[in-house]
Amino acid sequence: MTLKELRRQWLSRPIFTWGRKVMPAMSDTEREALEAGDVWWDAELFTGQPDWARLLATPAAKLSPDEEAFLAGPVEELCAMLDDWRINWELGDLPPEVWAFIKAKGFFGMIIPKDYGGLGFSAYAHSEVVRKVSTRSVAAAVTVMVPNSLGPGELLMRYGTPEQRQFWLPRLADGREVPCFGLTSPEAGSDAAAMTDRGVICKGLHEGREVIGLRLNWHKRYITLGPVATVLGLAFKAYDPDHLIGDKEDLGITVALVPTDTPGVEIGARHLPSLQVFQNGPNWGRDVFLPLDAIIGGPANIGEGWKMLMSALAAGRGISLPSLSAAAAAFCARTTGAYARIREQFNIPIGKFEGIEEPLGRIAGAAYLIDAARRLTCAGLDQGHHPAVISGIMKLHATERMRGAVNDAMDVHAGKAVIDGPQNYLGSLYRAVPIGITVEGANILTRNLIVFGQGAIRSHPYLLEEMMALGEADSERGFERFDKAFWSHAGHSTRNALRAWLHSWTGGLFATAPRAGEATRFYGQLSRYAATFALLSDIALLTLGGALKRREMLSARLGDILSELYLLSAALKRWDDEGRQEADLPVLEWCMETGFKTIQLRIVEVLANLPNRPVAWLLRFMIQPFGTTRHGPRDTLTQACAQLLLEPSATRDRLTAGLYAPTDDSGPARLERAFLLVHDTEPVRKTLRAAHVSDLKAAQQQGLITEIDVQRLAAAQEAVRKVIEVDDFPPRVLTRHEAGGALAQTRAAG
Repeated sequence: MTLKELRRQWLSRPIFTWGRKVMPAMSDTEREALEAGDVWWDAELFTGQPDWARLLATPAAKLSPDEEAFLAGPVEELCAMLDDWRINWELGDLPPEVWAFIKAKGFFGMIIPKDYGGLGFSAYAHSEVVRKVSTRSVAAAVTVMVPNSLGPGELLMRYGTPEQRQFWLPRLADGREVPCFGLTSPEAGSDAAAMTDRGVICKGLHEGREVIGLRLNWHKRYITLGPVATVLGLAFKAYDPDHLIGDKEDLGITVALVPTDTPGVEIGARHLPSLQVFQNGPNWGRDVFLPLDAIIGGPANIGEGWKMLMSALAAGRGISLPSLSAAAAAFCARTTGAYARIREQFNIPIGKFEGIEEPLGRIAGAAYLIDAARRLTCAGLDQGHHPAVISGIMKLHATERMRGAVNDAMDVHAGKAVIDGPQNYLGSLYRAVPIGITVEGANILTRNLIVFGQGAIRSHPYLLEEMMALGEADSERGFERFDKAFWSHAGHSTRNALRAWLHSWTGGLFATAPRAGEATRFYGQLSRYAATFALLSDIALLTLGGALKRREMLSARLGDILSELYLLSAALKRWDDEGRQEADLPVLEWCMETGFKTIQLRIVEVLANLPNRPVAWLLRFMIQPFGTTRHGPRDTLTQACAQLLLEPSATRDRLTAGLYAPTDDSGPARLERAFLLVHDTEPVRKTLRAAHVSDLKAAQQQGLITEIDVQRLAAAQEAVRKVIEVDDFPPRVLTRHEAGGALAQTRAAG
């Protein structure tokens, strides 16, 4: 008997038999979620030895001439039409002329191919449009992004029949049809398997003749664009009790298109999400009958709905909310830096106080990191990838870092951001943050169950193949697959253990890193932590097995490490794509040091909570022999990042590129004018301070300044005054209406 045969008989076979017994059952929704999308740079990180040349060779996301023209034309025009205060507090909706403009200019059809009348834009262009519009109005940005994210358009392009595409896509592209998508119901939020919305296969009348179709009953809520939609993409569970189309009764989650004027469809009143007035509300279906060809993709796609939704979400979730989050962080960076420069206390700009420099540095880092990850993700999407795990990372961490940046901006602005009114440019954004945290997969769920829970299986080089082999109906065929995958996995784990041990004891000195100038050292550290992560992942899976699925806090910490590896990879890629700008190095270094600190902290937490203590002690000896050595950015580095936001510079412009720059009398426009005036007159103030002269007339008489200088200083002072002032209202305005107010006249949506 050969050594291979001995191995197979005495090692592989018992492990395979044991694995088939203990492997936890996988639900259909879990299986379909795992099969959705594909893998990309996340899989490279799971190898423990990422190929940096592959990352740097990825073409940077860029716009086509048509896309640039759209951003410079219709998008700028749309932004100029938007008044967020008026939309939210006076109209309660986008103005009719804005709705008409959005439809006429094709905003609803950005992702629809030109062959069907759409704009045929790249993922990056879609992202850039959402990013710019969101800096003017969250309601408008959500209205634009939803039809181009998870919805009928995306699903039709991927799964629709030729007839469905030909009919619906041109109508969606030109705005004749307004789409929405109904997934969430009162009983089923994150747990789609709990969905009670039903579609029963039966016979019924359609256009005067009897056909086999679906009798639908549903109750959906939180449906964006639902109150104004003309076509509803509907997720429901299909059943065939009379076996009209086959032997199976429970057919699974299915997706159909329902015109909202179909008898039995009831569109409810509106929800008010965090005081944002984008159209959102509940709807019901009561005995709605539709033919089977209403199913997206036709009858062949009955029961394929969850897989379809997860595949579509793998792309859309990586674009829409990350774009809005990147815009919010960049907007906070630009406005908060400007405000901290022009606002003085104790005759010093508040941005010079260390207590303000700290949040300013965090905002600068968040703006750089989120946008770096957004660009890298869009580049991957435009190459044809649909990375489900990365889209989860992006949704989770972009919105969380947005929350941090907005909170910091509110703290620095203080009373200016607390008092609401037309001149408050942060209040609406602050209120909107929880929406991004909650929708498209709540962040708690995404962090605890999705990022590592899905990533460990989907992105790991061998684990999914091992699981599929263990679940193979043909035992012998499954054994053959398992034997090959298992021993490849064993070799992979051994190499990573040695690699992680070496890099941890040598501080990453010999870790793989490309020649990248000042950033080379960061690549080496990321290689070190990638090897450590790969080892930790394998040990957690080996010692906990299926129980890791229930150890959500451990899974979340491992997911945090994976997320940091991806985000920091994106930061390095951005620095390289932008020409390795030396002036931007402080903010890159801030991101890296913050990320390294988080990675080390999560490693400590994982080791402290692994149930198998001897294994945890051994791992601590191997991968953290000197304890935690990363303590985050130095104070001087944080201060350097803060100063980048306090003066006009190319770095500040790169950090905040792509935002809408208003020229009206709105709060951001006033702020930018005051910021530039204060900067331009700083030499004059410096002269006065050096001479210890505060009286302008005396300074002019002494020849220290000219009449033009006096006028410029007065203009700057007036501009600052207009920024610092806050809104106030007559009491009668705040009652909304004398008869009790529109907001008081509410009802439960159930």
